[in-house]
Formats: sequence, C-alpha cells, structure tokens
Amino acid sequence: MIIDFHTHIFSPRLRENREQYLGRDPCFAHLYSDPKAALATAEDLIASMDREGIDRSIVLNIGWASHQMCVETNDYIMEAISRYPERLVGFCALQPKEGEAAIAELERCARGGMRGIGEMRPDTQGLDLGDEAMMRPIVEAAADHRFILLTHASEPVGHLYSGKGNITPDILYRFICHFPQIPIVCAHWGGGLPFYALMPEVGRALENVFFDTAATPFLYRPEIFTHVAQIVGFDKILFGSDYPLLAPSRITSQLRSIGLGEEAEGLILGGNAERLLGL
Repeated sequence: MIIDFHTHIFSPRLRENREQYLGRDPCFAHLYSDPKAALATAEDLIASMDREGIDRSIVLNIGWASHQMCVETNDYIMEAISRYPERLVGFCALQPKEGEAAIAELERCARGGMRGIGEMRPDTQGLDLGDEAMMRPIVEAAADHRFILLTHASEPVGHLYSGKGNITPDILYRFICHFPQIPIVCAHWGGGLPFYALMPEVGRALENVFFDTAATPFLYRPEIFTHVAQIVGFDKILFGSDYPLLAPSRITSQLRSIGLGEEAEGLILGGNAERLLGL
C-alpha cells in the first residue's frame, strides 16, 4: 500500500472565491496569494491518486489563524472523508488560542472521523509552540482520541521560498520535549531536525516523532533519504508529496533513484504510515 501522508484539499466554494478568502486569514494569504498556487478539491486529489497509484492520502488542513475558518474548512474535509472512506484520512485545523472552543472543535472533528491535527503553522497562527500552558489542553485532548499532530517545519538556513516560515528545529524541539505522549509528524524533514539526533539526548527525545518528505525536490538532493535513515531509521520517514504543490511521482522518483531496497522503500511509501495510523 502506498500512502501519501501530506496533501491539501479545499472546497470548490473556497477555490472559486479565492480572492475573498485571501482577505479573511493571514495563513491562506501567505500560502495562496499567488494565483498560480494550485487549490485542489477532493475529486482532484482522488483523480491524481488514481493516476499515480496512491492507495490512500492524508488530507491536511492549513494553519488558519481564524477559528471560524478552521470550522468551515474542517467541515469540507469531514465531508470528503465520508465520501471516500477507503481513500482519504482527515486531519483538522485548530486555533489553540481559542481555548475551550478549540477543544470543542477537536471533539467535533473526532466524532466526524478525523485522525489528527495539522498542518499546524504556529508562525502564521500567532502561536508559541513552547507555551506549555496553552498547548497542554490541546495535546491532552488529542492524546485522548489517539490523534497525530502534524506541524509545518522550516530550515534555519538556505534559500527563501513561498511558505517557508520560521518553524525551525529549536522551536520544534521544545514542543517535542514538552509532549512526548503524542505522535508528532514534522513536515518537510523537520527543517533538518533529524540531523540533531546525532546528539544522544535529541535522539531519545525523538522517539515518538516522524518526518515527512513533502516538497523534497524543492529542498534537498535525493541523498536526504539515506542520511536521515542512517540517523533516525527508515521507520521514522513518511512519504508525503504536498499535493497539489507537487505530484507524488516527483518524490517517489527521488526515493527510487537511490536504491534503498524493497524493504526500506516499502516502509517509507506506506508501511510506516499504516503502523502509525493503525490501518
């Protein structure tokens, strides 16, 4: 089974009214103000999966600053996973600063079949992931429902690009150390966080942490798969494309070009995700 752990979908209504939504939330404006930035519906994603041979996709929301936008877009993801229960797995958006309202939204999404939170964007949401008092109620509620938390991550060095942000390994590490009880997926190779696992205490802290491969061709040479696997293990890497930003084949081609072997490729392409999701 091939599982794409990092995709995004939006409702037809949102896509048709992009300009209106740009003015409603800074995260959406940050990511989609360029009219060339693709917006895909659930049907677009299913069609892409069929072309690319993807069995299941995790559909992520984005890090809306507005609680209202979290609720509206979570509705569409819940509707999509109810129509394609064998193909799509949903993650919800939350604004932790909303306190009890955010907890209530998490509970609603759990009842609607969601399996996690993400893609969080602490920078555009105005959050400090290191604020233990604010994040603890969210994490405890997530743990009660066996949710996975997926957060954006970015590199503290290298080229700038649209959506890079500043969720760097030091920020992620503080959050991870506060909350070891919940599975955490750091997108985009964790902004380089796996390399710090060469430090023994960091390696121990990352026991319940995974790294997805979203947007790899824009960030790293294919050898990133080998180097991260050598440090944290093949069982910590989750194939993700960042569709519709990239077609999944862009990442699978990178992976297969370096000859890791059938067993390692199987873990990355789906085995690790199956285990993490309990499929």
